[in-house]
Amino acid sequence: MMKIGELAVATATSVEAIRFYEREGLIPTPNRTASNYRSYEDEHAQRLAFIRHCRSLDMALDEIRALLRFKDMPTSDCGDVNALLEAHVRHVAERVIELKALEKELVGLRARCKTSDAGADCAILKELSQVDSAGETGIQRSVVAHVGVVHGSRSKGAAK
Repeated sequence: MMKIGELAVATATSVEAIRFYEREGLIPTPNRTASNYRSYEDEHAQRLAFIRHCRSLDMALDEIRALLRFKDMPTSDCGDVNALLEAHVRHVAERVIELKALEKELVGLRARCKTSDAGADCAILKELSQVDSAGETGIQRSVVAHVGVVHGSRSKGAAK
């Protein structure tokens, strides 16, 4: 049995993250000791290691939830796990394209710099201050597209 601090050290996970994963239902609620401390078992550490590995692969919480459901039902068909992973691979490929476009935009922004310009005349700061009719900068549009479209559609699909 481990207290939350011991689990945090053992899994290189912050106490706040462990509590978050508990609230999200990704790790089971631990038993409590007589003095009301959370008491974690090896299964918590193993599940947390699984979650952290998935997060290191940039998987969304809904994807991890789905994988944990498959893991908890070992007799289920592995094809669903493969389909989820294939969708994530597509997401990563889309994100690479988005990041390359973002890099190009940032390099173009950096190229506007004339180091002799004073703060108010700085071309980069002027460009960053420009907004479109929706009130967004180009960089904001990239981020909104990624988070709103890719993660949003992927999360909904993974939950099915």
